[in-house]
Amino acid sequence: MRRSQFWQLMDDEFGAAYSRHLAGSLALRELGSRTPLQAISDGWDLKAVWIAVCEAQDVPEQRRLGKEPKPVRGR
Repeated sequence: MRRSQFWQLMDDEFGAAYSRHLAGSLALRELGSRTPLQAISDGWDLKAVWIAVCEAQDVPEQRRLGKEPKPVRGR
């Protein structure tokens, strides 16, 4: 997972402002009591960080892969 994908998932699920707040304040046991930002800075796998956030925030399985793209209609 790329950093841009991580932030897109965070923003889609929590909104841009709240996702930044969560990333900087939510200390997670699964990340060694680090916040997501600290874990990313320490080199943790971004997918592992995303899954830890999802678990802590009770994000349903069906939303953990992000929003489904809207179909593009032909003209």
